[in-house]
Amino acid sequence: MLGRMAEPRWWHFRRAQNLKPATYRCPLCGRQLPALSEHMLLFPEGDRTRRRHAHTECVMKARKAGRLPTREEWLKTQPRPPSVWQRVMARVKRRDSA
Repeated sequence: MLGRMAEPRWWHFRRAQNLKPATYRCPLCGRQLPALSEHMLLFPEGDRTRRRHAHTECVMKARKAGRLPTREEWLKTQPRPPSVWQRVMARVKRRDSA
């Protein structure tokens, strides 16, 4: 769908509290979130321009369920690139078969 962003592969988050008299909507539960309360900021794939304010409890619950992986957790699930030795051997095999 055009204009719709892809689901983030990983998240960065940090604690937040603001003195600004604003109210946000938690993206995890949909309830209102006063900026004056202690809460968390979520950054999809570390993109600070797409930050979202969320209840601390909601973030912890989603983390426990495995829905908000950190970059380090996501990287552990990715295939490892071939080692230098594997690349050299692949090049030798291609050369020998030619």
